[in-house]
Amino acid sequence: NVGQLMKLSPSFISVTYGAGGSTQDISFDLLDYLQNKMGLICMAHYTCVGATADKVAADMDYLYEKGIRNLMLLRGDPPKGETKFRFNPNGFNHGSDLVAFVSQQNRFCIGAGAYPEGHVEADNLSNDLQNLKKKVDAGADFLVTQMFFDNQYYFNFVNQARELGIKCRIIPGLIPITNFKQIKRFAELSGAKIPQHIIERLEPYQHDEKKAYQIGIDIAIEQCEELLKNGAPGIHFYTLNKSTATVDIFESLSHELRELGF
Repeated sequence: NVGQLMKLSPSFISVTYGAGGSTQDISFDLLDYLQNKMGLICMAHYTCVGATADKVAADMDYLYEKGIRNLMLLRGDPPKGETKFRFNPNGFNHGSDLVAFVSQQNRFCIGAGAYPEGHVEADNLSNDLQNLKKKVDAGADFLVTQMFFDNQYYFNFVNQARELGIKCRIIPGLIPITNFKQIKRFAELSGAKIPQHIIERLEPYQHDEKKAYQIGIDIAIEQCEELLKNGAPGIHFYTLNKSTATVDIFESLSHELRELGF
């Protein structure tokens, strides 16, 4: 997987870990290996659920010592086996709190999450955008969105963010649909809506792995082309540890965009 991604010369790769920091140590070791042995620019995914300020400070020191300069700072999911967040009196309860704490160190380029269809816990998109503004004002340098399948959500979201004074890059995050049932489950958890026209293209072939894969790739290529032609600053692919789809999309996409003068 890493070898395939290296061929694409990505601007950066993100390394995530499990809910509640359950695989953080493994992820930190992988970051060290990819950055310092493989030569990739890495962005460390970091969540603050259940962490104290001392723990976060120590982790930031560790990452800095390993040469990591790019972070994706998130509140994160509840610990495994739990469904609700517990208030943490000795730590951080919002992504903006974590961003503010790390930003004061002036050592990292900080990314934060954005939700074109609104965070699943937000009352409405307007309130969610206000929370996003807090993260940016706290020190986020760029934003990466949750997955979406209708580009209009992204374009509308960016326009509303700009109206609020959010000027940083908002990078669209995409998941290629290579397994229809799996993506439907992810979409339900994240609140992302799958447009009916995509469902109609994929459902008849959900038991034909090869055909469904190709349709999913075609849909992602169409989505990427429209985004890039209309001002998106790049694409962040959620590979789910399966980079073949991303490679196939990139190769088709780069050819198409070269023909269009990109």
